[in-house]
Amino acid sequence: MAAKLIVYPPDEQGWRRVRYDGVAIGVAHRPSDIRVFLAAAGLESAEDVDLTDPDFVEWRGAGPEAWEPTP
Repeated sequence: MAAKLIVYPPDEQGWRRVRYDGVAIGVAHRPSDIRVFLAAAGLESAEDVDLTDPDFVEWRGAGPEAWEPTP
């Protein structure tokens, strides 16, 4: 099963595009932004989402610790 949440690599400013269930839901600068986007998208208990769960989240290009701009 494909992950429902996809977080793309940091851009040149450190921002990461976020898609949930195939829909772009925002551009995050920190993990807490992702939880806010999920709540706005209607996910119940978004604040409790495990952003390290590979069954739910696919981190592309870099993991959840990477928020630095790319050169």
